[in-house]
Amino acid sequence: MDTNKHPLQNEPDVVLIGAGIMSATLAVLLKKLEPNLTIEIFERLDAVAAESSDAWNNAGTGHAAFCELNYTPQLADGRIETSKAVKIGESFEISRQFWAHLVESGFICPPKNFIKSIPHMSFVWGEENVDFLHKRYEALSELPLFKGMEYSEDWEKLREWMPLVMEGRPREQKVAATRMTIGTDVNFGALTKCMFGAVKALPGVNMHFCQEVTKLKKDDSSRWTVSLKDDKTGKKRKVRARFVFIGAGGGSLHLLLKSGIKEGKGFGGFPVSGQWLVCTNPDVIRRHEAKVYGKAEVGSPPMSVPHLDSRVINGKKALLFGPYAGFSTKFLKQGSFFDLLSSLRVSNIVPMLAAGIQNIPLTKYLIDQVRQSRDERMDALRTYFPEAKVEDWKLEIAGQRVQVIKKDPKKGGILEFGTEVVTGSQGSIAALLGASPGASTAVSIMLGLIKTCFPEKYKSAEWQAKLQEMIPSFGQSLNENPELCTELRAWTSSVLSLKNVVPTEENNEIAQ
Repeated sequence: MDTNKHPLQNEPDVVLIGAGIMSATLAVLLKKLEPNLTIEIFERLDAVAAESSDAWNNAGTGHAAFCELNYTPQLADGRIETSKAVKIGESFEISRQFWAHLVESGFICPPKNFIKSIPHMSFVWGEENVDFLHKRYEALSELPLFKGMEYSEDWEKLREWMPLVMEGRPREQKVAATRMTIGTDVNFGALTKCMFGAVKALPGVNMHFCQEVTKLKKDDSSRWTVSLKDDKTGKKRKVRARFVFIGAGGGSLHLLLKSGIKEGKGFGGFPVSGQWLVCTNPDVIRRHEAKVYGKAEVGSPPMSVPHLDSRVINGKKALLFGPYAGFSTKFLKQGSFFDLLSSLRVSNIVPMLAAGIQNIPLTKYLIDQVRQSRDERMDALRTYFPEAKVEDWKLEIAGQRVQVIKKDPKKGGILEFGTEVVTGSQGSIAALLGASPGASTAVSIMLGLIKTCFPEKYKSAEWQAKLQEMIPSFGQSLNENPELCTELRAWTSSVLSLKNVVPTEENNEIAQ
């Protein structure tokens, strides 16, 4: 299905497969860097951001590592490892700068359409967990990226921060929380639509829906022939491109395997599904204004970190709890139950079996989650919202994710959480695999892809200058440059209408 103002290009410079946040980010970056590039975008479904980028399928936290405890593991000697939190925090700041540039230049819609300020909190109970959270606070609060973080064990203070979490909780329970009031809620579905709406209006860009990619083949001229089938009409066609990006969420693995590139051999996928408890009581929804994250259960995947999450979806405030993890053989929410089986190849059977044997506890955990009763799900909710009433909540299906399985010389195969870009054939094709915190770090991920796949252009003075204009901190670490961090946070906060930390000695005063 085509809704294009421009004629179809049979030999475009770039083909993007999948109409999610990753493809949208790459399309905008490439057109900003090289306005004459021609781009054809193909999506299997009939709408933009209908799978992983959709607001109901994506956590939307705006992952800055403010509240996600799994980004700061405690080492054997008791110290808190902060490197992953810093890396993710830096990446989200790059995304903020890019979005602010697009808003300030009038390229995309107003920020109120896709981002808002909301406190990010970590909440724990029990002596051991409180000790961990305090150590985490001490380690992070010294870093520029986490300036303004607050910590409290005071009951009244915590009730002020998150009344639903504290009401009905035993007073003798040892509790603690951290708060970052400059946290954000990002509707990545809305942002994706906003970006695609702007980029497809540019010359040389077309978008096509209901298009299934049936084959990928590289020819002797180093171009990729992409074979397509229209799912509504059955019509088949082919396009030839110099560069192909596979950003199809859970569908990326199958397409990577179809490409036949040696770099893709050995990769497999482990599907993880999710569910939310969604509040239906407007009075309860109104009383919670925070993203409250806790500690994940031992053996659970990162996407299962429990949180009581205040969101804005389609302009309406919502309150969700979860996600409850589950197992499905589908690789996409709107996929096939045969996805897992059809992803098997001679090259990836050993890594997948090896990873499966090593992660039997994870598989058991996911199966147990699927078998949970409504009462058991409510019990989990009440650990974060003690006075939750069953009649105020309904169960909704969340997104489907595929965790990366890859070869390992020692273990045969390992299961990795996070995102991975696989590139091959001299940078003429790239595929994005994996899950969280992908959407929040999309700009950094796509910058890395551009550096790998367009190396000469990337190093050129022209592209470097444009990247510096779009991302003022480009090439620098904000965590190592406190003054620049303060300056750019003030700028992005102003442009995106977000709260910002006031630079005071107290270090905890917040400005609107």
